[in-house]
Amino acid sequence: MGLFDSLKRGLERSREALNEVFYFGGEVDESFWEELEDTLVMGDMGGEIAMRVTDDLRETAARKNLKTADQLRAALAERLREFFVEPESDIFDDTPSCVLFVGINGAGKTTTVGKIASAEAEAHAGKRVVIGSADTFRAAAIEQLDVWGQRADVPVIKRDRGSDPASVCYDVLDEADKRGSDLVLIDTAGRLHSSPELMRELAKVVKVTRKRAESCAAGPMPVHVVLVIDSATGQNGLVQAEEFNDALGLDGIIMTKLDGTAKGGIALAVAEKLKLPIYRIGVGEQVEDLQRFDAADFCRALVGLD
Repeated sequence: MGLFDSLKRGLERSREALNEVFYFGGEVDESFWEELEDTLVMGDMGGEIAMRVTDDLRETAARKNLKTADQLRAALAERLREFFVEPESDIFDDTPSCVLFVGINGAGKTTTVGKIASAEAEAHAGKRVVIGSADTFRAAAIEQLDVWGQRADVPVIKRDRGSDPASVCYDVLDEADKRGSDLVLIDTAGRLHSSPELMRELAKVVKVTRKRAESCAAGPMPVHVVLVIDSATGQNGLVQAEEFNDALGLDGIIMTKLDGTAKGGIALAVAEKLKLPIYRIGVGEQVEDLQRFDAADFCRALVGLD
């Protein structure tokens, strides 16, 4: 199965509602536009975006005389694509690079770190990848990363449970520096975005990591802060993203579990609100199901185009 086919499969639940809108006969009438707007809202794009998209598509359809379902699907995919921000580079390919993964409990941070480590180690022979376990509160997180590290033959730098997360990140960079690592992936503990105290602690983690990364032997290593969002959280994911961005100054997003929700529009809502790139999306359980985000492919798959 190709990457686009895997993406289509993963977005099947999100696409089903739009399919019902586009399976129409006869002229495109007012009820069609109302149903389309309602469907976009229900897909968690948000009321404002849904209204803008519907109005723009209505204007485009009138101007270009678009009447068939396929014509309207293509126009909708093109309009949705405009909301996404293109990354300047891929932070996992453009090395040296240190990536801090942040987010609430259950978003999929630890699994995401493991999958990216596996994918990068396999795709680039000789690439020196290191995993850092800075989630010192959840014992299972360390065990999970150990398993991923063994599978990918990637070292996992860890400390005792209960250790200070900022100190752990410092030690991870220290070890990565000694090893001459190209890519450092650091898992952090889940933080409730509504807790100012926890967010301040996480800001300290970011600050310490960036400070240590400045003095690497081979030169300063860029540190990127990436928020991992469970797509199934819907509009609450947007609230999370805003809070984390305000506290940390995010560099990008990873959306997980898109295959388990009918609300794939949240990816668009987050990208449009924060003006941040989406680096990866998860559309299944396998390593290859955590895919590099391509806005055009995502939008075509979302609206049901081949």
